[in-house]
Amino acid sequence: MASLAAPLDTTGVPPVRSGQLYRRHRLFVRIGHWLNVLCLAFLVATGLNIFDAHPALYWGQYGADADDDRRWLEIGAATGPYGGTIGTTRIGPLRIVTTGVLGWNRAANGRLQQQGFPDWATFPHNRDLASARRWHFFFAWIFIANGLAYLAWGFATRHLQDEVWPRLRQLAPANIWRDVVAHARLRFPRGDDDKHYHILQRFAYAGTVFVLLPTMVLSGLSMSPGFDAAAGGVLPQLFGGRASARSIHFITMDLTLAFIVVHVAMVILAGPFNQLRSMITGWYDTGRPR
Repeated sequence: MASLAAPLDTTGVPPVRSGQLYRRHRLFVRIGHWLNVLCLAFLVATGLNIFDAHPALYWGQYGADADDDRRWLEIGAATGPYGGTIGTTRIGPLRIVTTGVLGWNRAANGRLQQQGFPDWATFPHNRDLASARRWHFFFAWIFIANGLAYLAWGFATRHLQDEVWPRLRQLAPANIWRDVVAHARLRFPRGDDDKHYHILQRFAYAGTVFVLLPTMVLSGLSMSPGFDAAAGGVLPQLFGGRASARSIHFITMDLTLAFIVVHVAMVILAGPFNQLRSMITGWYDTGRPR
């Protein structure tokens, strides 16, 4: 294995040879990554607490208990077919029993309660809409500032253009299919082939950075009366109304969680020590080519 004191090229990154360490993530990226982890953890937990204040979603300008025609998701409790209370979740015409998890679950004090998401998944761990909203916006603004800084840095250094945005030659169907098959077989790149993101990684990262997260942020800001007033009332109309913006915000949060689950799974399958080391120290081992 090469010495960490390998000579640097003009970009400040040690030249990469198969089976050697090289500086994969710069300090700015590593700090931003872990700051995002902290922010997203609190944003999800506080968001679920906010959702529990009215565990239903609608399409349109507004939504309330009487608006059955616009409600497409609701979490609640009902009397079971054999008596007793059960938790239920309805998505469109589909209604499923979710007792113990959604709708009817145990509170922090151990007692059963009618509530959308359980206390253990929310922050604070009790029903406190005011505190949840304050914490949610606190971490939301940190998340936004961190994201804008990353975009500015990424464009200035061409990190986004060169390493994240899919390149034209990578969009060939044969190349996409080859990457799909490799991932399905859990055959991850090794050696020099592991120096850059492949097409599926670029699709995932570019879609998250340029589409998913901006949509989540804008739909969230459109639900803030203060920010909406400062923006002239334009933001909710971008999503078809405040109720639709709330639905889109919830959907993008779910998609972000799905991305995180897949991301963590890939980290574990590809070698957690090497992957985590690269995001803590910056150094990554490409391994020997197969």
